[in-house]
Amino acid sequence: MTPLSSSSSQSYVKDLRNEGVQIYVNGEFFPRDQAKVSIFDAGFVLGDGIWEGIRLIDGRLLAIDDHIDRLYEGATAIQLDIGFTKAGLVDEIWKCLRHNDMQDGVHIRIMISRGVKSTPNQDPRFITGGATIVIVAEWKQPNPALKETGMTLMTLTIRCSTPDVFDLRLNSHSRLNFIQALLQAINMGADEALMLDDRGFVASCNSTNFFIFRGDELWTSDGLTCFNGITRKAAIRLWRQAGLTVREAPFTLAQVYSADEAFVTGTLGGITPVATIDGRPIGDGRPGPRTARMNALYQDYLAG
Repeated sequence: MTPLSSSSSQSYVKDLRNEGVQIYVNGEFFPRDQAKVSIFDAGFVLGDGIWEGIRLIDGRLLAIDDHIDRLYEGATAIQLDIGFTKAGLVDEIWKCLRHNDMQDGVHIRIMISRGVKSTPNQDPRFITGGATIVIVAEWKQPNPALKETGMTLMTLTIRCSTPDVFDLRLNSHSRLNFIQALLQAINMGADEALMLDDRGFVASCNSTNFFIFRGDELWTSDGLTCFNGITRKAAIRLWRQAGLTVREAPFTLAQVYSADEAFVTGTLGGITPVATIDGRPIGDGRPGPRTARMNALYQDYLAG
Protein backbone atom coordinates (compact mmCIF):
# COMPACT_ATOMS: atom_id res chain seq x y z
CA MET A 1 0.00 0.00 0.00
CA THR A 2 1.35 3.42 -0.95
CA PRO A 3 -0.03 6.87 -0.10
CA LEU A 4 -1.58 8.93 -2.87
CA SER A 5 0.34 12.00 -3.96
CA SER A 6 -2.47 14.34 -2.90
CA SER A 7 -1.84 16.35 0.28
CA SER A 8 -5.53 17.06 0.79
CA SER A 9 -7.01 16.32 4.20
CA GLN A 10 -9.12 13.78 2.29
CA SER A 11 -6.14 11.93 0.81
CA TYR A 12 -5.75 8.31 1.79
CA VAL A 13 -3.59 5.23 1.44
CA LYS A 14 -4.41 3.20 -1.66
CA ASP A 15 -5.65 -0.31 -0.82
CA LEU A 16 -6.04 -2.84 -3.63
CA ARG A 17 -8.70 -4.74 -1.68
CA ASN A 18 -11.13 -1.98 -2.62
CA GLU A 19 -11.19 -3.19 -6.21
CA GLY A 20 -13.26 -6.14 -5.03
CA VAL A 21 -15.58 -4.24 -2.71
CA GLN A 22 -19.28 -4.51 -3.50
CA ILE A 23 -21.55 -1.47 -3.21
CA TYR A 24 -24.91 -1.45 -1.46
CA VAL A 25 -27.69 0.12 -3.57
CA ASN A 26 -31.20 -0.10 -2.12
CA GLY A 27 -30.58 -3.41 -0.39
CA GLU A 28 -28.71 -5.10 -3.26
CA PHE A 29 -24.98 -5.47 -3.87
CA PHE A 30 -23.03 -4.70 -7.05
CA PRO A 31 -19.36 -4.62 -8.11
CA ARG A 32 -18.12 -1.04 -7.84
CA ASP A 33 -18.03 -0.56 -11.63
CA GLN A 34 -21.64 -1.76 -11.93
CA ALA A 35 -23.23 0.16 -9.03
CA LYS A 36 -25.56 2.76 -10.53
CA VAL A 37 -28.48 5.08 -9.80
CA SER A 38 -30.99 6.49 -12.27
CA ILE A 39 -30.28 9.69 -14.20
CA PHE A 40 -33.69 10.75 -12.87
CA ASP A 41 -32.57 10.32 -9.26
CA ALA A 42 -33.04 13.50 -7.23
CA GLY A 43 -29.47 13.25 -5.96
CA PHE A 44 -28.12 13.33 -9.51
CA VAL A 45 -30.61 15.87 -10.84
CA LEU A 46 -30.38 18.40 -7.99
CA GLY A 47 -28.07 17.20 -5.24
CA ASP A 48 -31.27 16.60 -3.25
CA GLY A 49 -30.00 14.32 -0.52
CA ILE A 50 -27.91 13.86 2.60
CA TRP A 51 -24.87 11.78 3.55
CA GLU A 52 -22.61 10.65 6.39
CA GLY A 53 -19.01 9.48 6.62
CA ILE A 54 -18.44 6.84 9.31
CA ARG A 55 -15.37 4.85 10.40
CA LEU A 56 -15.22 1.18 11.37
CA ILE A 57 -12.44 0.63 13.89
CA ASP A 58 -11.73 -2.73 15.50
CA GLY A 59 -15.26 -4.00 14.96
CA ARG A 60 -17.10 -0.88 16.13
CA LEU A 61 -18.70 2.00 14.28
CA LEU A 62 -17.10 5.13 15.71
CA ALA A 63 -19.60 7.62 17.20
CA ILE A 64 -22.40 5.87 15.33
CA ASP A 65 -25.19 7.41 17.43
CA ASP A 66 -23.89 10.92 16.69
CA HIS A 67 -23.63 10.18 12.97
CA ILE A 68 -27.09 8.64 12.72
CA ASP A 69 -28.65 11.45 14.75
CA ARG A 70 -27.06 14.01 12.42
CA LEU A 71 -28.26 12.10 9.36
CA TYR A 72 -31.85 11.94 10.58
CA GLU A 73 -31.78 15.58 11.67
CA GLY A 74 -30.83 16.47 8.11
CA ALA A 75 -33.53 14.22 6.69
CA THR A 76 -36.13 15.89 8.92
CA ALA A 77 -34.94 19.34 7.85
CA ILE A 78 -35.55 18.57 4.15
CA GLN A 79 -38.60 16.34 4.73
CA LEU A 80 -36.89 13.25 3.33
CA ASP A 81 -38.38 9.90 4.36
CA ILE A 82 -35.43 7.50 4.68
CA GLY A 83 -37.75 4.53 5.01
CA PHE A 84 -35.86 2.94 7.92
CA THR A 85 -35.76 3.50 11.64
CA LYS A 86 -32.38 4.59 12.98
CA ALA A 87 -31.69 1.07 14.24
CA GLY A 88 -32.86 -0.40 10.93
CA LEU A 89 -30.49 1.81 8.95
CA VAL A 90 -27.56 0.85 11.19
CA ASP A 91 -28.46 -2.79 10.50
CA GLU A 92 -28.16 -2.05 6.76
CA ILE A 93 -24.67 -0.60 7.32
CA TRP A 94 -23.65 -3.77 9.16
CA LYS A 95 -25.17 -5.84 6.36
CA CYS A 96 -22.86 -4.07 3.90
CA LEU A 97 -19.83 -4.59 6.14
CA ARG A 98 -20.56 -8.28 6.65
CA HIS A 99 -21.12 -8.75 2.92
CA ASN A 100 -17.63 -7.36 2.29
CA ASP A 101 -16.08 -9.19 5.27
CA MET A 102 -14.89 -5.97 6.91
CA GLN A 103 -13.91 -5.59 10.57
CA ASP A 104 -11.38 -2.75 10.83
CA GLY A 105 -9.78 0.18 9.02
CA VAL A 106 -12.88 0.99 6.98
CA HIS A 107 -14.45 4.29 5.94
CA ILE A 108 -18.15 4.18 5.09
CA ARG A 109 -20.00 6.72 3.01
CA ILE A 110 -23.79 6.44 3.26
CA MET A 111 -25.67 8.56 0.73
CA ILE A 112 -29.43 9.01 0.73
CA SER A 113 -31.33 10.93 -1.93
CA ARG A 114 -35.02 11.72 -2.16
CA GLY A 115 -35.34 9.07 -4.88
CA VAL A 116 -36.25 8.75 -8.55
CA LYS A 117 -38.32 11.50 -10.19
CA SER A 118 -40.72 11.23 -13.07
CA THR A 119 -38.95 14.15 -14.76
CA PRO A 120 -35.85 16.24 -13.94
CA ASN A 121 -37.19 19.22 -12.01
CA GLN A 122 -37.00 20.81 -8.58
CA ASP A 123 -40.43 19.91 -7.19
CA PRO A 124 -40.17 17.06 -4.62
CA ARG A 125 -43.75 16.02 -5.40
CA PHE A 126 -42.50 14.43 -8.64
CA ILE A 127 -40.80 11.59 -6.71
CA THR A 128 -42.09 8.23 -7.96
CA GLY A 129 -41.06 5.97 -5.05
CA GLY A 130 -38.94 5.78 -1.91
CA ALA A 131 -35.53 7.15 -1.05
CA THR A 132 -32.38 5.93 -2.81
CA ILE A 133 -29.85 4.53 -0.31
CA VAL A 134 -26.23 3.85 -1.32
CA ILE A 135 -23.54 2.58 1.06
CA VAL A 136 -19.91 2.58 -0.05
CA ALA A 137 -17.57 0.85 2.41
CA GLU A 138 -13.84 0.94 1.64
CA TRP A 139 -10.65 -0.01 3.40
CA LYS A 140 -9.25 3.46 3.85
CA GLN A 141 -6.60 5.02 6.08
CA PRO A 142 -5.55 8.69 6.07
CA ASN A 143 -2.30 9.62 4.36
CA PRO A 144 0.36 9.42 7.13
CA ALA A 145 2.64 11.91 5.37
CA LEU A 146 0.32 14.76 6.32
CA LYS A 147 0.91 14.10 10.01
CA GLU A 148 4.62 14.69 9.39
CA THR A 149 4.50 17.76 7.16
CA GLY A 150 1.21 19.54 7.86
CA MET A 151 -1.19 21.06 5.37
CA THR A 152 -1.11 24.30 3.42
CA LEU A 153 -4.24 26.45 3.55
CA MET A 154 -5.28 29.51 1.57
CA THR A 155 -8.00 31.97 2.60
CA LEU A 156 -10.62 32.26 -0.12
CA THR A 157 -13.13 34.79 -1.41
CA ILE A 158 -16.03 32.32 -1.08
CA ARG A 159 -17.65 32.60 2.36
CA CYS A 160 -19.33 30.04 4.59
CA SER A 161 -23.06 30.63 4.49
CA THR A 162 -25.40 31.64 7.29
CA PRO A 163 -28.36 29.37 8.13
CA ASP A 164 -30.80 31.64 6.30
CA VAL A 165 -28.82 31.05 3.08
CA PHE A 166 -27.69 27.46 3.60
CA ASP A 167 -27.33 25.74 6.97
CA LEU A 168 -23.91 24.05 7.14
CA ARG A 169 -25.19 21.79 9.91
CA LEU A 170 -26.98 19.96 7.11
CA ASN A 171 -24.79 17.32 5.43
CA SER A 172 -26.28 17.95 2.01
CA HIS A 173 -25.19 16.46 -1.31
CA SER A 174 -25.06 20.07 -2.56
CA ARG A 175 -21.39 21.02 -2.15
CA LEU A 176 -20.70 23.20 -5.19
CA ASN A 177 -19.67 26.28 -3.19
CA PHE A 178 -17.07 24.23 -1.30
CA ILE A 179 -15.81 22.65 -4.51
CA GLN A 180 -15.39 26.16 -5.93
CA ALA A 181 -13.47 27.18 -2.81
CA LEU A 182 -11.24 24.11 -3.04
CA LEU A 183 -10.54 24.79 -6.72
CA GLN A 184 -9.43 28.31 -5.84
CA ALA A 185 -7.11 26.90 -3.17
CA ILE A 186 -5.68 24.24 -5.48
CA ASN A 187 -5.09 26.80 -8.23
CA MET A 188 -3.07 28.86 -5.74
CA GLY A 189 -0.98 25.88 -4.70
CA ALA A 190 -2.73 25.11 -1.39
CA ASP A 191 -4.14 21.84 -0.11
CA GLU A 192 -7.44 23.16 1.19
CA ALA A 193 -9.44 26.38 1.50
CA LEU A 194 -9.78 28.37 4.72
CA MET A 195 -13.15 30.14 4.65
CA LEU A 196 -14.50 33.15 6.51
CA ASP A 197 -18.06 33.82 7.59
CA ASP A 198 -20.28 36.72 6.50
CA ARG A 199 -18.77 38.91 9.26
CA GLY A 200 -15.17 38.27 8.21
CA PHE A 201 -14.36 35.91 11.08
CA VAL A 202 -12.65 32.55 10.49
CA ALA A 203 -15.29 29.84 10.05
CA SER A 204 -14.18 26.54 8.52
CA CYS A 205 -12.25 24.86 5.77
CA ASN A 206 -13.97 23.54 2.65
CA SER A 207 -14.25 19.97 4.01
CA THR A 208 -12.94 20.12 7.57
CA ASN A 209 -13.25 22.12 10.77
CA PHE A 210 -10.46 24.49 11.77
CA PHE A 211 -8.65 25.03 15.10
CA ILE A 212 -5.72 27.07 16.37
CA PHE A 213 -3.65 26.99 19.53
CA ARG A 214 -2.68 30.20 21.30
CA GLY A 215 -0.57 28.96 24.14
CA ASP A 216 -2.36 25.95 25.55
CA GLU A 217 -5.76 27.43 24.72
CA LEU A 218 -7.61 25.69 21.91
CA TRP A 219 -9.58 28.11 19.74
CA THR A 220 -12.31 27.31 17.25
CA SER A 221 -15.19 29.26 15.72
CA ASP A 222 -18.45 29.94 17.50
CA GLY A 223 -20.03 27.26 15.31
CA LEU A 224 -22.62 29.52 13.67
CA THR A 225 -21.33 28.98 10.13
CA CYS A 226 -19.18 25.86 10.26
CA PHE A 227 -19.84 22.17 9.75
CA ASN A 228 -21.51 20.30 12.59
CA GLY A 229 -18.40 18.15 12.80
CA ILE A 230 -18.46 15.06 15.00
CA THR A 231 -14.65 14.93 15.11
CA ARG A 232 -14.73 18.68 15.93
CA LYS A 233 -17.00 17.93 18.86
CA ALA A 234 -14.71 15.11 20.01
CA ALA A 235 -11.62 17.35 19.87
CA ILE A 236 -13.32 20.02 21.98
CA ARG A 237 -14.47 17.44 24.53
CA LEU A 238 -11.09 15.70 24.74
CA TRP A 239 -9.14 18.92 25.32
CA ARG A 240 -11.55 19.97 28.06
CA GLN A 241 -11.44 16.53 29.67
CA ALA A 242 -7.65 16.92 29.83
CA GLY A 243 -8.26 19.97 32.05
CA LEU A 244 -7.35 22.51 29.37
CA THR A 245 -9.15 25.57 27.98
CA VAL A 246 -11.27 25.62 24.85
CA ARG A 247 -12.47 28.94 23.44
CA GLU A 248 -15.48 28.73 21.06
CA ALA A 249 -15.78 32.31 19.83
CA PRO A 250 -15.21 34.48 16.76
CA PHE A 251 -11.59 35.20 15.86
CA THR A 252 -9.84 36.89 12.94
CA LEU A 253 -7.17 36.02 10.41
CA ALA A 254 -4.76 38.29 12.27
CA GLN A 255 -5.16 36.05 15.31
CA VAL A 256 -4.66 32.98 13.13
CA TYR A 257 -1.41 34.31 11.66
CA SER A 258 0.04 34.80 15.16
CA ALA A 259 -1.17 31.42 16.48
CA ASP A 260 1.30 28.90 17.85
CA GLU A 261 -0.20 25.94 15.97
CA ALA A 262 -3.19 25.01 13.82
CA PHE A 263 -4.97 21.83 12.75
CA VAL A 264 -8.14 20.61 11.08
CA THR A 265 -10.53 17.80 11.98
CA GLY A 266 -12.49 15.36 9.86
CA THR A 267 -13.92 11.85 10.02
CA LEU A 268 -11.26 10.24 7.83
CA GLY A 269 -8.20 12.32 8.71
CA GLY A 270 -8.94 12.77 12.41
CA ILE A 271 -6.46 15.42 13.59
CA THR A 272 -4.40 16.85 10.71
CA PRO A 273 -1.81 19.57 11.43
CA VAL A 274 -1.57 22.78 9.40
CA ALA A 275 1.87 24.15 8.52
CA THR A 276 1.17 27.34 6.55
CA ILE A 277 -1.76 29.65 5.84
CA ASP A 278 -1.72 32.24 3.04
CA GLY A 279 2.01 31.66 2.58
CA ARG A 280 2.74 32.34 6.25
CA PRO A 281 4.17 29.67 8.56
CA ILE A 282 2.02 28.97 11.60
CA GLY A 283 4.38 28.85 14.57
CA ASP A 284 7.59 27.41 13.16
CA GLY A 285 5.79 26.01 10.12
CA ARG A 286 5.81 22.41 11.32
CA PRO A 287 3.40 20.23 13.30
CA GLY A 288 3.84 21.20 16.94
CA PRO A 289 3.67 19.57 20.38
CA ARG A 290 0.13 20.73 21.24
CA THR A 291 -1.28 19.25 18.03
CA ALA A 292 0.66 16.07 18.77
CA ARG A 293 -0.91 15.97 22.22
CA MET A 294 -4.36 16.47 20.74
CA ASN A 295 -3.71 13.69 18.26
CA ALA A 296 -2.57 11.39 21.08
CA LEU A 297 -5.81 12.11 22.96
CA TYR A 298 -7.76 11.38 19.80
CA GLN A 299 -5.91 8.13 19.13
CA ASP A 300 -6.70 7.00 22.68
CA TYR A 301 -10.33 7.85 21.98
CA LEU A 302 -10.25 5.77 18.77
CA ALA A 303 -8.81 2.86 20.71
CA GLY A 304 -11.78 3.01 23.08
